[in-house]
Amino acid sequence: MFGYTEAEIAGFGLTFGVGAFMLYMLFIIGQLAWESKAGKFGTFVLFLGLAFGMVGFAAKFVIQWLLEK
Repeated sequence: MFGYTEAEIAGFGLTFGVGAFMLYMLFIIGQLAWESKAGKFGTFVLFLGLAFGMVGFAAKFVIQWLLEK
């Protein structure tokens, strides 16, 4: 479609689409902490627990970049 292969479109969606969704999820976690008046430690726990899976996703790209380098 438009001169791109299916793999290129999937790669774009995986990097930028999921990355944008992860930023939106961080906004939602911050809003949740703000509305619940969680405090500093509660906010830390919310971000640690709810955003921990994002670390693995980001680490995957760093590891791929290091292996390709």
